[in-house]
Amino acid sequence: MFTGLVEAIGELVERKPTSGGFRLRVASPLAGELSPGDSVAVNGVCLTVILAESGEFHADVGPETIRVTTLGTIARGSHLNLERPLRADSRLGGHFVQGHVDGVATVRDTREDGFARVVTFDAPPELLRYIVEKGSIAVDGVSLTVSAVDEESFAVSLIPETLERTTLGTAEPGRPVNLEVDVLAKYVEKLVAR
Repeated sequence: MFTGLVEAIGELVERKPTSGGFRLRVASPLAGELSPGDSVAVNGVCLTVILAESGEFHADVGPETIRVTTLGTIARGSHLNLERPLRADSRLGGHFVQGHVDGVATVRDTREDGFARVVTFDAPPELLRYIVEKGSIAVDGVSLTVSAVDEESFAVSLIPETLERTTLGTAEPGRPVNLEVDVLAKYVEKLVAR
């Protein structure tokens, strides 16, 4: 379980093919605090640390994760949002983020709005059905509040802190991002459908 509050930005050092997947090698200031078996959210995807040493950690990405997320296509040198799991004795900021990405959206456009930047994302209808104005969403692992939604897209308003501390500060039109919708919406839908 995560909160969507990014702790650090890492850099993809290597994406090495394995049988059916990839092994990511990520340079990160968090590496010294990670051990094999630990979970870490990488652009919102919960991965298991295989090795952590010398300022880097390694994690495997399997076929399902490659199909559903952007991790199979990220390039060497890309910056990544990183977060360690929520501890039971920690305060909860953000919202409950599982690290189970539901799909990929694409940045449609960005515009300045005072000191904030509004970013609009095109998203598939099967995910938009769970997105509501003023609801929570995780975009590349960042906990955000939806500021607008329609039949094809949704928007968020990014404050300077988010722009500076996450990779969303460099989001440009056409960039794919990982989305995790609020799990409560999926549970409600299933209960109502019975």
